[in-house]
Amino acid sequence: MNKTFAPKKSENINKDWYLIDAKNKILGKVAVDVAKKLMGKDKSTYTRNMNVGDCVVVVNAEKVAVTGKKLEDKIYYRHTGYPGGLRSATLGEVMAKYPDRAIRQAVKGMLPKNKLQKVRLANLYIYKGIEHPHMGQVK
Repeated sequence: MNKTFAPKKSENINKDWYLIDAKNKILGKVAVDVAKKLMGKDKSTYTRNMNVGDCVVVVNAEKVAVTGKKLEDKIYYRHTGYPGGLRSATLGEVMAKYPDRAIRQAVKGMLPKNKLQKVRLANLYIYKGIEHPHMGQVK
């Protein structure tokens, strides 16, 4: 007799909204909390082949903390697609120009590398300051 709950794709899955303030919090610890909520690991209805996760709003992305000398030593690489187009930027440069990208990249690295990764990342909203347009949805 199978009593394990398995949600079906036809069922309407309730998505909660969470607000996470990243001010003076460690980048990796914020990313772990966000990734768990995006995957739905903290729900009893968690299923690895479906998007049962919640929506997450992260505010104060520019005030996130990092330990050690990561601002100078951690390097992000990307490729433009052209020959010789490998570009690199330190975490400090990325945080100065696009503070949301550092959090998004950390969360992306903690999500499973499958078809649901892009869908789950679409439920992540990151803002530089405290103001955000999701006041009505957030708990």
